[in-house]
Amino acid sequence: MKQSEIIEQLTDHELRKSVIYSQILFLIISLLVSFLLFDSLEEWTSLFHLDMKEIVYFGFFSGIIIVVVDLIMISLLPKSLYDDGGINKRIFSGMSLPNIFFLTLLIAVSEELLFRGVIQTTFGYMIASISFAFVHFRYLNKPVLLISIIFVSFLIGYMYEHTGNLLVTITSHFIVDFLLGLVIRYKIWGD
Repeated sequence: MKQSEIIEQLTDHELRKSVIYSQILFLIISLLVSFLLFDSLEEWTSLFHLDMKEIVYFGFFSGIIIVVVDLIMISLLPKSLYDDGGINKRIFSGMSLPNIFFLTLLIAVSEELLFRGVIQTTFGYMIASISFAFVHFRYLNKPVLLISIIFVSFLIGYMYEHTGNLLVTITSHFIVDFLLGLVIRYKIWGD
């Protein structure tokens, strides 16, 4: 059975739960592998810097720019080129603002800990960025979405290369997911 067929059989609530469970799994994997790969807790915590200038400049503003570019693409391109099969619409439609906040925060933290904190720190920028794009395999048959996720993956990976700060990448990832979640939930852009 294809992934799209499995997803169609899930209720919106079950789909949201599967997203939450997958992110919790990413978080657990990140923490367990971190204990194996990092020599000390201090080495692991050194990946986080509360540098507000970096967080705002690289994390917040880059997240805003990614969202603006995404919304422009949505406006200019036919819906069929950026349609993910309605999955994001099913996830975010009907969610409360606090639930969107916490879900997108969970996604940003778990994915950035795994892909930047563990994979990029250990195996490098290219492997982490390609792995991140590959995990979003539902986009593989959607060239525009695939190019978009690859671009975002490499951009966020580059930000981590430049800053060495997971709080920057978590912020950027969160801003992108949260704002696009709001756009979908409140039907702010498009149909």
